[in-house]
Amino acid sequence: MPWSEAMTPVRMRRVAVIVPQEALRAALVRIAETGCVELDRVEEAVPGAAAVRLRRLRGRATTGGAEPAASAALTATAPDLDLLEERRDVELLAGEAQLEERAEGAVRRGEVAALAGWCPAAEVPRVAGRLAAAGGALLPLPLPRGTDPPTLLRPGRSVALTPLVTTYGTPAYADLDPTWPAGLAYVAMFGIMFGDVGHGALLVLGALGLRLGWPRRAARLRRLWPFLAGAGIASMLAGAAYGEFFGPTGLLPVLWLSPLTDPARLLAAAVVFGAALLVGAHAAGAANRVRENGWGAALFAASGCAGLLFYLGLASVAAGLLLHRPSAALAGATVALAGLTLVALGLFRATAGGGAGWAETAVQLFDVVVRTGTNTLSFARLAAFGLTHAALADLVWRGTTGLAGRGAAATAGAVLLFTVGTAVSFGLEALVAGVQALRLEFYELFSRVFGTEGRPFRPWHVPPAEPADHAAKVIPCSPG
Repeated sequence: MPWSEAMTPVRMRRVAVIVPQEALRAALVRIAETGCVELDRVEEAVPGAAAVRLRRLRGRATTGGAEPAASAALTATAPDLDLLEERRDVELLAGEAQLEERAEGAVRRGEVAALAGWCPAAEVPRVAGRLAAAGGALLPLPLPRGTDPPTLLRPGRSVALTPLVTTYGTPAYADLDPTWPAGLAYVAMFGIMFGDVGHGALLVLGALGLRLGWPRRAARLRRLWPFLAGAGIASMLAGAAYGEFFGPTGLLPVLWLSPLTDPARLLAAAVVFGAALLVGAHAAGAANRVRENGWGAALFAASGCAGLLFYLGLASVAAGLLLHRPSAALAGATVALAGLTLVALGLFRATAGGGAGWAETAVQLFDVVVRTGTNTLSFARLAAFGLTHAALADLVWRGTTGLAGRGAAATAGAVLLFTVGTAVSFGLEALVAGVQALRLEFYELFSRVFGTEGRPFRPWHVPPAEPADHAAKVIPCSPG
């Protein structure tokens, strides 16, 4: 796959399903099996016969104190709805209700029925082949003017990183797909705050357990194992740099710095690392604004090219001052001023003009400048929580070594203290590091990447209730 496609959402096609009216049900069943098409639905559709029976059956079950299962299934041939209600077959009734709702959106002309929807471009040939066996066809349509396709992020099957993005919002279809950069940034920030070779190894072991399906109660979290493993590996790398193995035990050499003995250096490194992430977020935001509305709008946007110029200029000023390079600082100040001027023009264009418009622009411009500084300094929390993690582990280790070698009872107490202390600090710091990394991801980074929110791709998928004689096993596409 070309890198340009890997960094964008899955390409969508507007499609039309054309089928003889007598084969409409068979075509819909096949579409539901493939799970790759999002069909347009009629707003305020009149409930069909299956929906009425399903609602009646659910009402009886709720009154009796038992809620029926919410899953759905479809049969190749139309079932007897009265018999399904008599048998209290909620699953098949739910499938039939969904089929009726989709069929309600069909446009009928003579003996032909047509439905419109969205399908991933790569899946169009496969779905078309499935429909051809039912006498139907899947035809690509031009993109409707003023309508954006739904967004399906990559990847969809093996690595569960997309929830990190979709929890914040759905990127617009024209935007870049931030899944992989966001995942890498998250595990890196987590590792800096949770830097310890021993603790990171425990996370890797937990990821291995999820991969092998243990514990069984956590089976639904199995797809998170690569994410957990990445966080563990990042923690081990940071721990090796800090020389920490279940705390500053002295079992590992310090490859870079010790948080407890050199906190100022760690603080400076955290701010520089955060500034680099913000430059990347600004660059992604500028690319998104261009892809969404063109260069004209992106040039003046605070989350677009103007904001990128302003931040790059400020970064050059800071670097020039720290490295005693006046020329670099002066050039950076010029670039920052140019970016800030473009931001001001963009803000003023969004006002009603006049004196009130300039006053509003001044207030908003002041907010942009303040937020730029506070967002950069906010990454100092990477060092602060990394220092806290090292201090807690050091406290446990000092207590353990203080008890060890003072008799059998004291040695047993040392083992107990190390075990309980490590478990408590591990759980507490893992929670804190996870939450703080998420906070930095959402508020400092995503606020610049996201401009407008898209609509998630929601394909219709209902599995067959029994093996169909017309098809082999069907693998549905995943919405990510």
